[in-house]
Amino acid sequence: MASDTACAESFLRVWLDRELWLFVAPRHRRARISVRYDGTASLGHVVQSMGVPLTEVGALLLDGVSAEHSQRPGPASIIEVRSVGRPQEVRGSFVLDVHLGTLARRLRLLGVDTAYRNDAADDELIEQSTREGRVLLTRDRGLLRRRALWFGAFVRGSRTSEQLEDVLERFAPPLEPWTRCLACNGELAPVPKGQVAGELEPGTRRCYDVYARCRSCGRVYWRGAHAPKLDAIVEQARAVHPGQGENPRIRGSP
Repeated sequence: MASDTACAESFLRVWLDRELWLFVAPRHRRARISVRYDGTASLGHVVQSMGVPLTEVGALLLDGVSAEHSQRPGPASIIEVRSVGRPQEVRGSFVLDVHLGTLARRLRLLGVDTAYRNDAADDELIEQSTREGRVLLTRDRGLLRRRALWFGAFVRGSRTSEQLEDVLERFAPPLEPWTRCLACNGELAPVPKGQVAGELEPGTRRCYDVYARCRSCGRVYWRGAHAPKLDAIVEQARAVHPGQGENPRIRGSP
């Protein structure tokens, strides 16, 4: 009997929301999981040891009672791990890791404040997230487990369209399409055609009359051949994120 009791006390019963199954090993992809417990680890450590980043966890319940990540479960406790609620209330500004460049451009197309560099190191991303109060978006689970990280989120989906939909659903950032530079994230401002005519190819000057310039890097924008494709991305985003009217200030494509 003593041996059976000791064995029972070395395991925790964990109930995991289905939305979190993608983070655990295939053999654990079910609602109820038995997890070996050494009697010293906190709830947060138990959850992370299963592969689930704490950034993706909403409520934690310990034996039916709301609990903090730092609490320690007792022998044979029951833990409920719920996914983060959507939409999540945070300020709508982001910094993206080096593997999400296309997503960064699409967020900027929608007017979402999006910092991105294709050569940024992990430590730089974490420092920028903390310094500027930006949510770090990544598909790197290890990066989300860094203690110094201010706020992060795992981006779901392998295709850019899926990733964009995931970010819009999770954070519901205000959309102001056509107001940010796709290259540097700077704000766009209307500019008379005469002021940029010298920077344009003859065919562009002949075909287009409405222009905008980035206040930060000086890049010039106009409604070019890619405009229908970009329009479609904007309309799809509005379908995911209803209630966002079109910003009347600037519309353009590089």
